Amino acid sequence: MGWKTLDDIDLSGKRVLTRVDINVPMQDGHVTDTTRIERIVPTIRDIQARGGIPVLLSHMGRPNGRRDPEYSLARLLPVLERHLGQKVRFAREMDDAADMAEAEELGPGDVLLLENTRFHPGEESNDPELAARMAQLGHVYCNDAFSASHRAHASTEGLAHLLPSCAGRLMEAELRALERALTRPERPVVAVVGGAKVSTKLALLENLVSRVQRLVIGGGMANTFLAAQGFEVGKSLAEHEMADTALKIMEVAAEKGCEILLPVDVVVARRFRSNAEHRIVPVGDCPADHMILDAGPETVARIRSAFEASRTLIWNGPLGAFELPPFDAATVAAARHAAELTREGRMVSMEGGGDTEAALNAAGAAGDFSYISSAGGAFLEWMEGHVLPGVAALCPDGGADLAAAPPAPQD
Repeated sequence: MGWKTLDDIDLSGKRVLTRVDINVPMQDGHVTDTTRIERIVPTIRDIQARGGIPVLLSHMGRPNGRRDPEYSLARLLPVLERHLGQKVRFAREMDDAADMAEAEELGPGDVLLLENTRFHPGEESNDPELAARMAQLGHVYCNDAFSASHRAHASTEGLAHLLPSCAGRLMEAELRALERALTRPERPVVAVVGGAKVSTKLALLENLVSRVQRLVIGGGMANTFLAAQGFEVGKSLAEHEMADTALKIMEVAAEKGCEILLPVDVVVARRFRSNAEHRIVPVGDCPADHMILDAGPETVARIRSAFEASRTLIWNGPLGAFELPPFDAATVAAARHAAELTREGRMVSMEGGGDTEAALNAAGAAGDFSYISSAGGAFLEWMEGHVLPGVAALCPDGGADLAAAPPAPQD
């Protein structure tokens, strides 16, 4: 890739405008998950170690271009300071002269946090004047917010064109992992795509059938594919109106040499609740008053075989109603097998998506995956084949090769 890292730019004595994503969940004024704050610490520390002075920019929530105390980054200062182990200065005025004065007072070892970028009306419209005013606060731009880089905003895209620019450590890790998993993977590649609806992941499926050798479809999405082929799915969640689309995806997959793996046996129950009475039946034998809540053991065996025949795994979405035991069994079994293959060095495994991470954590498998992406929407847009504006802006060639990769060859 054509982007630079912190290792490629002289930071000594320079203020480094660092776009981070600390849009963390909060409840009753308290941060409930500090993961995003924890993951920016290496970038801040590396900037300081190279003599730079981090000036942090981030958004929070959707204040729609106006100041709203509920979305002020001031509320994150105690948590940020705790993880950095130092005092963090905060520019709350949002006035160009005041912000510049605050920035010019910074010295070695200091960290400055600017107020929520989305308080500025021009942030989400990528206003060039706002980007230019932001650029005056620093000498170098560092984007460490892959999770926000699917949006062409002033702080993610506009700034990158105005200052010497590079990727932070988290951005670098995300990009290298995605490159290894999809852009230039070690083949054969298997992808697992689960979740409720085909309609929400249509672009993802359409892109993957041209890129991977095997595609496992699970969750409610699998029910749609089964119903499209004429199998009885009872009261299962299924988008019957997407039948033609599902069949078209299968047709394209066959043309591209991508094997689609759908359930051959399923776990069915009358009620959608934990520990509901259930049984395993062959696909197509779901009673009219039952619903499919998980893949069966024979399906899991086929998924395990697909993993063993592959060198790279990309996973997004659970295989069943993993939040309701025992309908987490297929997801847990498959995840643990992928983790085992990764530990043995037989597979590169990458996961992205909140539900998937929760499922892998519940299975005790997340720690053994090669990479867990925290990027959410940006991860999915990359997987759908889109060039991300905030990433492309870091590349001299405009990121032309970031999403485009040659179709995966047939086995």
